[in-house]
Amino acid sequence: MTAASEEVVLDVDGLRMRYGTADVLHDVTFRARHGEVLALLGPNGAGKTTTIEILEGFRMRSAGRVEVLGTDPAHGTERWRARVGVVLQSWRDHGKWRVRELLAHLGSYYAGHSTELVRRPWDAGELVAAVGLTEHADKRVRTLSGGQRRRLDVAIGIVGRPDLLFLDEPTVGFDPEARREFHDLVRGLAAEHRTTVLLTTHDLDEAERLADRIMILNGGRIVADGTAAELGRRIAGRDEVRWTRGGERFTRSTAESTRFVFELFREYGESISELEVRRSSLEDTYLALVHRAESGPRAAADGSREAAR
Repeated sequence: MTAASEEVVLDVDGLRMRYGTADVLHDVTFRARHGEVLALLGPNGAGKTTTIEILEGFRMRSAGRVEVLGTDPAHGTERWRARVGVVLQSWRDHGKWRVRELLAHLGSYYAGHSTELVRRPWDAGELVAAVGLTEHADKRVRTLSGGQRRRLDVAIGIVGRPDLLFLDEPTVGFDPEARREFHDLVRGLAAEHRTTVLLTTHDLDEAERLADRIMILNGGRIVADGTAAELGRRIAGRDEVRWTRGGERFTRSTAESTRFVFELFREYGESISELEVRRSSLEDTYLALVHRAESGPRAAADGSREAAR
């Protein structure tokens, strides 16, 4: 095995999934490496859940090659599963347990899978602090608020110090401060522990802030793959420049906002005021792609080719 192949955590090639006569996934192909944070976006019914469940080893695929941490997840062993963390969208068991006790109990299952490089499990006290539940460590799970329970869900998903972490809508119910702290936690896992994170979310702002790479799945196909900035340039394409001159408000859409602003000031100088440059956002990109897909197969195909350039 080469050093390059050892860096690859997710290796998906030609993944297909069919339910009866309906194809849900069509030749889905992508890779992810150690320490990379990926966001998988798409409208409801795009195939996100099916893709994730196949990668987690909970669903058999119809065709294609899938390797997760060097193993086909359909045949993953207990040792392989100990390296994978999953944070589900909701989880409602063990209400009588106290928070710290539950994490210590669940963590005990990982002790036999500790290595010299990765000490498993995460200490329950440290983990409680990491997800911001120190003040609630001795409370019963059923007494936690929705946001506190979501933090516990995250703690359960990472108690085994996973090499790969799946996050399904992880910050639902978080207040802004808790969301910011959670983002810091995820970035720390990726940067300090080289944990690979695959995130599904409908919060486009969260995806743009958190992910190194964004994949957009629509109609069972990956129609875009790149950083938020790259996708914005390729697909949404144009920035919006606004300014005021002589008491009149102007707006211009342009693909080269920096050059446009330079020429604007060169021509009008200090008479320009209230200048704003609104760059193409992930939301612009996402909506443009979904609109193309809904406009018909030809538009979707054109969008796929453009995103692949």
